[in-house]
Amino acid sequence: MSANAQLYGFPPGYFVIRNLANGRLWDVGGDDVEDGVEILLWPEKEKSLVETLRNPDANNQVFFIDTSGALCSRSSGHAIDIEGDCLVLRHRRPISQPYPNEYSHPLPRFSYSRETQHITASFQCDPTYPPPAAQTSTAWMRKTYVLSTIPMPKPKSLLDNASAFLSSAVTTPISFFSGGTAQRKATPEDVFSGDIDLTEDETLEQDRGVEGEADDSSELLRRLRVLTIGQRDAPAEGENARKRRQWQILPLRTSAAHRRPLA
Repeated sequence: MSANAQLYGFPPGYFVIRNLANGRLWDVGGDDVEDGVEILLWPEKEKSLVETLRNPDANNQVFFIDTSGALCSRSSGHAIDIEGDCLVLRHRRPISQPYPNEYSHPLPRFSYSRETQHITASFQCDPTYPPPAAQTSTAWMRKTYVLSTIPMPKPKSLLDNASAFLSSAVTTPISFFSGGTAQRKATPEDVFSGDIDLTEDETLEQDRGVEGEADDSSELLRRLRVLTIGQRDAPAEGENARKRRQWQILPLRTSAAHRRPLA
C-alpha cells in the first residue's frame, strides 16, 4: 500500500486540527492519558508550528497517523476511537469474544478530504456492535460519519426570557379572550414521541434555527461530535453549519520555513 493511502489524506508527521467555524483545536481533555478520555475543542495553546519553538505542554493538541493508519494523540501515543458519537482516547485492547464488540473492535478509519475539508470515519463492522443473535443489518454501511463541532449559545438573560414570553403571549390565542381552549401547534416531538425535549447536542444540524446557529458562549470548551448522515439526509444549510463540519490540518515543521496548511 502506498504512503498516500496509508495517511488517508492527512500529512506525514505531526499536525494540529483546527475547526473553521470557531478556530478551536482538537484537544485531549485535561491532557489526560486514560482510556476513554474525550477529545474536545479548545483554543490553541501554542501558536508556533515550528517544533523547536513549541511548548511541550501543548502536545495534547497534536496528532499523527501511525504506521497502521490509525489517528493518534502525540501526548499519549494512544489511538482515537469513537464511543457513541464522541471521539475518545483508546488503549490497545485484547480480542474478546464474541468479536467484534463494544469493548474489543477494530479502530475506525479517519480520512481527510482537501476538497471538502471534511474528516470522515469509516468502520469495518457495525459501530453499534449488536449482539450475535440480533438480526444483521447493513444500513450502517450506507451512512456517512462526519465530524462536526456543536455550537454553544450564551445563556439567556432574564430580559431574553421575558421577551420570549411576551412574544409567545402575542402569537398564542388566550382562552379567556377566545372563549375556548388555546390551540397549540403540534411539534415534531409530539408527532414522533409525545414529549421529548432535545438537548443542544442532540438537535440535528438541519433542524437548527437562527438561535441554534449562535456560538457566542464565553465558555472556552466546545464539543466534538460524529454526525451520522443517511443518503436521503439534506446537506448542511447555512455557512455556519457547513463550517462546523470543516477542518484545517496544520502540519508541524522542523524549521521556520513557511509551509501552507492542508486546506
